[in-house]
Amino acid sequence: MDGSIPNRRFYATELSPCPYRPGRLERRLVTVLDPAEEDGQLDQLTAAGFRRSQRFLYKPVCPGCRACVPTRIPVAAFVPGRTFRKISRRNADLRWSERPARATDEQFLLFRRYIQARHGDGGMADMGWRDYVDMVEEAGRGTRLVELRCDDGRLMAVSLTDFTTSGLSGVYKFFEPEEPERSLGTFVILRHVERARELGLPYVYLGYWIADCRKMAYKRRFRPLEGLLGAAWRPLPADAAPASGDLEREP
Repeated sequence: MDGSIPNRRFYATELSPCPYRPGRLERRLVTVLDPAEEDGQLDQLTAAGFRRSQRFLYKPVCPGCRACVPTRIPVAAFVPGRTFRKISRRNADLRWSERPARATDEQFLLFRRYIQARHGDGGMADMGWRDYVDMVEEAGRGTRLVELRCDDGRLMAVSLTDFTTSGLSGVYKFFEPEEPERSLGTFVILRHVERARELGLPYVYLGYWIADCRKMAYKRRFRPLEGLLGAAWRPLPADAAPASGDLEREP
C-alpha cells in the first residue's frame, strides 16, 4: 500500500463464513480512520477498492478467492438507456437533499420497514435504534445523508454517502418497500450519477460485485462499469453480465 498517509496500520480479521458464497471463508484487511488524516485516507482507500463501515475501512483478502470485485461507474461515459429513463421519469416527483450524518426517528422507521420487507433473514434484521445511530454517525467529515422526498414531504429513500475527491460512494441505502413500481434502489444510484456529474466528480462507487451472487447482479445494469482487477481499474467485459432475469432484481 502507498505509505503517503502517516501512521496507517492494517489488520487482518479472523476467518469467518462468507455471507455471499456458501462454504467459503472470508477474511478482511481493515484499517481505522485516523481523525487527523481522515479525508486523505478515505479518498485514497476508496479509490483503492476499500469500503467503509462506521470508522473502519475494509477490503476482502480471502484465501484462495478473488471473487469480490470493487466496481464503479465512470460518470462521463454513462448514458442511461430506455429502462433507466423510464425509472427517472417515474420518480420525477422526488427531491434530493443532503444532510449531515445525523440519525432521525423518521429515517429509522423507514430503515426498519425496508429491512423487514427486504432483508428480514439477514444480519441487519435485529438492528435497533442505537445500532442505526452508530451506522450513520460513526462517519467521516465527507459523509452525508442523502434524502429523497415526495412533493408532499414523505421520505421515500435514504443513502448514507461518502463524498470523496474521486466520486460518490454509497455506504448503505434503503427505501420505501411498499412502492416497488418506482424501482427506488435503481433510482438512488441514477441520482448519484447525476449528482456526481453536477459536482464534477468522475466516479460513483458501487462496492463489491461477485459474478455468481444474485444479490449483486443489479450492479451490472450500470454500463459501462469498471472493476478493480489486480492493481488497475478496467472496464468489466460485457460477457461478465448476469442472465437477463437477474438484471431486473432491485438492489
